[in-house]
Amino acid sequence: MEPIGQCVRLIDMGDFGVHRKRELVELGFDDRALGRALNAGDIERLRRDWYAERLHDPDVAAAVRAGGVLGCVSALRLHGLWVPPGYATLHVRRTKALRGPGDLMGCRPFRGRPVAATTAVDPIVYALACAARCMAEEGWIAVCDSYLSLHGVDVDELRDDIAPYGGAYVDAMLEKVDGRSQSGTESISRVRFRALGFEVVVQPSVDYRIYSGHADLRIGKLLIECDSEEFHNKTKDRGHDYTRDRKSLIDGWESMRVAYHEVIGAWDEIVEDVRAFTREDRHRIRSRRSLDALHRSAEIDRRGA
Repeated sequence: MEPIGQCVRLIDMGDFGVHRKRELVELGFDDRALGRALNAGDIERLRRDWYAERLHDPDVAAAVRAGGVLGCVSALRLHGLWVPPGYATLHVRRTKALRGPGDLMGCRPFRGRPVAATTAVDPIVYALACAARCMAEEGWIAVCDSYLSLHGVDVDELRDDIAPYGGAYVDAMLEKVDGRSQSGTESISRVRFRALGFEVVVQPSVDYRIYSGHADLRIGKLLIECDSEEFHNKTKDRGHDYTRDRKSLIDGWESMRVAYHEVIGAWDEIVEDVRAFTREDRHRIRSRRSLDALHRSAEIDRRGA
């Protein structure tokens, strides 16, 4: 049996190149085969009964070597969810074997008995439960938005799945989760605007006459487009956005575009501009043109419901 061939198959299954001995035994690796693989350098022993292949994720290996498993924010990032900046520290979910330097996070959820460390990376829902203790509220909500959007899960399903590890604080944050958000920039903007008392509509339909689409957020007749770093750097995307801005203005909407780096680093300036616009009631839908545009928007939403 060829160790590397088998281990590559496990990488493809999402195990990130780090495995318990039990997994390898189930694939046919007896002690003799494991010994040969160790001597050949095909695998490395991280701690008792845990091994890493040549090609492995270094964060996963570091967590297991320290006596835990990769969890919390670090696991969420590895699972492909959007995670806001500010969480560069390695987050290790504590097990009985956890040791090592004191700067390891040793993450755990608010309640519930620790789940068995059967994989080197915690599953998404359990990682979310642990991250609820480690992340700022708006960031955790944005990560949950990302999970719902990517996996086609609704918030009620997430609430049921996370209930054994959550509690009142987690339940309160879940009330603010919305899987319709298309980016972390949009999620954080929505949470912040609502915390300031603004009535925010998420992903409102907008009839641009030539074609219909969705804005990111709406406050009255003010459409707020949240440009993420990932999706708004291409010439094609920018051209599409410019066209939507022109058509929305003709139909009585007003558009304000905010960039990721502004939301993260210059939020007060954005709030000042939105308040300057709404203070004079310029966002109120009063003209016949704006009312007609709103009715067309509502009709699109009704047909799509």
